[in-house]
Amino acid sequence: MSAEVVARQTRLQQRYRKAPEEALIIERARTTDGVLHDPFHGHVEIGGGDPRGVPELGFEFGIHSAVGGDHDLPNPGHMLAGALAACMDATLRMLAERFGVRLAALEVAVDAHVDARGALMVSAEAPVGFKNMHCRVTLRPAEGAPQAAIERLLTATERCCVNFQTLQNGVPITTSLSVLESA
Repeated sequence: MSAEVVARQTRLQQRYRKAPEEALIIERARTTDGVLHDPFHGHVEIGGGDPRGVPELGFEFGIHSAVGGDHDLPNPGHMLAGALAACMDATLRMLAERFGVRLAALEVAVDAHVDARGALMVSAEAPVGFKNMHCRVTLRPAEGAPQAAIERLLTATERCCVNFQTLQNGVPITTSLSVLESA
């Protein structure tokens, strides 16, 4: 088993104990105005602008047919579910290494349930937003994995997964608007 996770994270733990401000990071995403004539499609760019040199990656998105879109590309709900699945997967794999659990297989699947009536202003009783999300973690430990470590794995993953904790506990969101002069 590689000790890379332990080595990297131990160095970071030591650094952040001495300089907690270095642990504060900003994640970025932005849309571009490439498809202004089509409200059901767009382009989002994630990453970039990071002093650590994360490259910007862009991809097209669509809108779900439940709110009038064509449902032909991943939509923002898919992206949110995907972000949770990716974060849970990576967190679980890092913790597995820290706990000495070798994995033979891992899959994290996320189901996110939403009532589209809220987004379409059909019913004031229907909230806008996901009603619930369910993560299904399926793993196969390698032979000889310590049972006690396997049992701690999911609890620790839920506790340490940034996206899980953000969605579970909520986060304040602010909005600002800049209005440019008409062309």
